[in-house]
Amino acid sequence: MSLSSRLDNSYAQELAGLYVPWQGQEWPAPSLALLNEPLARALGLDPGALRSPEGVGLLSGHALPDTARPLAQAYAGHQFGGFSPQLGDGRAILVGEVIDPDGARWDIHLKGSGRTPFARGGDGRAVLGPVLREYLVSEAMAALGVPTTRALAACTTGDRVLRQFGLEPGAVLARVAASHLRVGTFQFFAARGEQDKLRLLLDYAIARHDPDLSEAQDAALQFLARVGRRQAELVAQWMGLGFIHGVMNTDNTTISGETIDYGPCAFMDSYDPATVFSSIDQMGRYAYGNQPAIVLWNLARLAEALLPLIDTSEERAIGQASEVISETQTIYRRAWAEVFSRKLGLEAADADLIEGMHALWERQGVDFTRFFQILPEALHGNDAPLRALFDAPSGLDDWLARYRKAVSDPAAAEARMRAVNPVYIPRNHLVEEALHAASFKDDMGPFNALLERVQKPFAHVDGMERFAQPAPADTPQVVTYCGT
Repeated sequence: MSLSSRLDNSYAQELAGLYVPWQGQEWPAPSLALLNEPLARALGLDPGALRSPEGVGLLSGHALPDTARPLAQAYAGHQFGGFSPQLGDGRAILVGEVIDPDGARWDIHLKGSGRTPFARGGDGRAVLGPVLREYLVSEAMAALGVPTTRALAACTTGDRVLRQFGLEPGAVLARVAASHLRVGTFQFFAARGEQDKLRLLLDYAIARHDPDLSEAQDAALQFLARVGRRQAELVAQWMGLGFIHGVMNTDNTTISGETIDYGPCAFMDSYDPATVFSSIDQMGRYAYGNQPAIVLWNLARLAEALLPLIDTSEERAIGQASEVISETQTIYRRAWAEVFSRKLGLEAADADLIEGMHALWERQGVDFTRFFQILPEALHGNDAPLRALFDAPSGLDDWLARYRKAVSDPAAAEARMRAVNPVYIPRNHLVEEALHAASFKDDMGPFNALLERVQKPFAHVDGMERFAQPAPADTPQVVTYCGT
């Protein structure tokens, strides 16, 4: 079934005042670069129809069907700690929603579809490199079991766009999400004191994500707790993969608990809590080690927006919301311990052992992903490959002794570890090679090869060792950009 015949738009119907109706830009020569056929079929869509000129017109925003009610969403947000009361989709439109065969509702959102009234001086366009980065990393995250927006398609536009490296091919990403509601969406109405519209938004969000709360007397407080749990568990998964989002502004923090907006994101190679890849994060606000604190900070901003709906007494509302945030911190800590315990193959969480492992890594240049791939060998008595990861493995013997004591069945532990520790992640040097080849050499081969590997991250494939290896020692530090 075609996408155009399936489009609904509850957002447009129910949230007047929180968007601007808007059409995508027409392009010189839109063309389909990538189509996620398995995702299309899971949504109940016909890949053949999406590959047609009409499908490409829709996926690129070039020519939308009459059934669509495209719009640019409004939201506010704290960006690097500073509050902007009006942000919004400056270069994106929500085309509509589809209902999959299981009855779940999914947004279809086009990123790079042209300027909107929220563009704030930007040109509204995207270029192929960042579009492919989001496609690759979001699909890798999905394969790793991390809640995330998904890439449905990447289209080139036929124009050239000026960015920091010169003229690059224009592109549009069609992505899918359980919704694009953000902490910043709630901040938009809260900043304006429009409590009636804030209530309308809360009711919509609950109906979409937490329908069992629709009749609850304390729905706003329980909703805050649900969002907190989802975000805490999400960030714990990021930490377990060495993933750095790069721009954890409140407008990039979803209500659904999905990872969204893969701009200056990357996976850490050598372990260092201070690792930052973003060109704009000069102070390290969103460094790897700061992500747990930032997610709580963002939840506090959602709590501030919801205070009038939590209780008529601001004092009581603050007290109740503070308890939720405190509990969310506990939830995060528990989730973090569970994530790393699974990575170690343990049957029960052992926070002391995990903290000892992190201390062991400090200033040692240990490759985060390779450590967990090699660890089973050490569990069976072969320490040499593990030792080779360390610059100076002081303390490793003591930690290994504690670890082996904690594991009652090494074979069972190894099986558990192989199931959760990836062989292949989007290694930064491989990502950069692939994006450069696609953007400047018109060669999608390296990208497609890397995509194939990260879509099956746990399965070792003979002859594909280069995809599992860290970058050569003389490789420059990767710097990522948001693509605007």
